[in-house]
Amino acid sequence: MNILLVEDDLELGNGVRIALADQGFNVVWVRRLTEAEHALEVNLTDLVLLDLGLPDGDGLTLLKKLRGELNTLPVLILTARDALHDRLTGLDFGADDYLVKPFALAELLSRIRALARRSFGFEGEAITLRGLVLVEATQRATVDGAAVELSRSEFLLLSTLLKRADRVVTRRTLEEQVLPGGLNNESNVLDVHISNLRKKIGDGYVRTVRGVGYVIDRQVSVAGAKL
Repeated sequence: MNILLVEDDLELGNGVRIALADQGFNVVWVRRLTEAEHALEVNLTDLVLLDLGLPDGDGLTLLKKLRGELNTLPVLILTARDALHDRLTGLDFGADDYLVKPFALAELLSRIRALARRSFGFEGEAITLRGLVLVEATQRATVDGAAVELSRSEFLLLSTLLKRADRVVTRRTLEEQVLPGGLNNESNVLDVHISNLRKKIGDGYVRTVRGVGYVIDRQVSVAGAKL
């Protein structure tokens, strides 16, 4: 799970980063709003831990921007603002959860796991959506209970898209950050893998967003998902 931590306090930020990394999370830690916006553009992100009082502005600005763009990325606010008005404002702006400082790391981890279950349909290593089930620890995949043999690249692509259901993942992101080889991949490598993946899991999952990338929808129309 890829987490963006937006926290300007050096001691707290480093402590949270280390604790999350010890639990197997991939963490990008930034200390300013501008850095957070850039990180969201260039990195795969599954969840944002967002401080509000930042050196270059209020974290609510970033939250408002995300929700204004209809971005459903889960956001957990971490802040010293403990008044009821502040908590309600954060939730009304679109935060998925609100945790007041100081907090116990065990509670933070528990809330992250709860958001993962609620937002992505997975906890730890099992990812599920409609008839698809992926177990990352064993690299196993099933469709409607039947085992499907996927290559390493196919599994990585499917896992990435499932974790971001309803969110388009750009071709560039998939080519550079998901497929082995990164920038050295040939121009048609992604298309070949997507084509093979569709043949194995069926056409009703991976949808093409022309000129942008690919998405797996939580709900699929009667016409199907392949475009």
